[in-house]
Amino acid sequence: MKTVLSWLGSAAVLASGLGFYMSERVMHMRKKNEQLIISREVSAKRLNLNDYKLLPKEEVWIQSPFGYMLKSIWVKPHVSSKKFMIFCHGVTENKMNSIKYMNLFLERGFNAIIYDHRRHGESGGKTTSYGYYEKFDLKAVVDELVAREGADVFFGIHGESMGAATLLLYAGMVEDRADFYIADCPFSSFRTQLIQEFTHELKLPGKWFFPLADLFIRIRDGYSLRHVSPLDVVDRIQKPVLFIHSEQDDYILPEMTKALYEKKKGAKQLFIAKNGAHAQSFNLNREMYEKAIDAFLEHIVRAHNHS
Repeated sequence: MKTVLSWLGSAAVLASGLGFYMSERVMHMRKKNEQLIISREVSAKRLNLNDYKLLPKEEVWIQSPFGYMLKSIWVKPHVSSKKFMIFCHGVTENKMNSIKYMNLFLERGFNAIIYDHRRHGESGGKTTSYGYYEKFDLKAVVDELVAREGADVFFGIHGESMGAATLLLYAGMVEDRADFYIADCPFSSFRTQLIQEFTHELKLPGKWFFPLADLFIRIRDGYSLRHVSPLDVVDRIQKPVLFIHSEQDDYILPEMTKALYEKKKGAKQLFIAKNGAHAQSFNLNREMYEKAIDAFLEHIVRAHNHS
């Protein structure tokens, strides 16, 4: 009997340690240093610091519904324009990674808002939830935009990776408030994504460990990983969505975006880039990326707004 109890006790300790490790990895993924991000973007000629410095901009702190503050930068070179873009960066990145996308839309007559997700950059918040809490922070940014610019403001939301999943969850679960969305390399289900990552990392079937990770996330961070699933809500989105992915992405597989595209009803467009790994569709396919955006704005968004 003592041997059995000892074995059970050891198993419980092992399970607890493994559950804590996996939940810690999810909640507190190591972030990139801001200066490293800036240096990378400058080196790749995606960021010109002098040009950025000259842009008319305002730092705006926005209250999250969860008690912390979100750091945002509002860039308004088109003073009389009521067209805006909000940009959502990926996990481990920050708002400086959004500048390359922002510049595309500044060239197309939009003003812009870049901001740091919770626990990233200069924003508050202690954990990352891959869209679960971030979607409500995105609503806070949208609310601030509408309060400042009026209910007739015309705006879209662009997101990369976690940011793309966040905007889909926002539109499908919170409010379909934007006039259009651009989702670049989102996961369709965080459960499926984590199982893939656990399998790769632990060299055992990740589905064995997911329930344990989910239990510890529910205990430690107050939500279930199963509820971070854009695929479950994408069919609720009525506004146009441009889905983007690289066919060479082996981190978040392009099949995830294809599944989201297939399930989305109504106005939509799909662009699968030929080159680049995860979150590299713009970096390695810039001309085609811009053409996809122009076609989306001209033929999908405009047609939807005039229907």
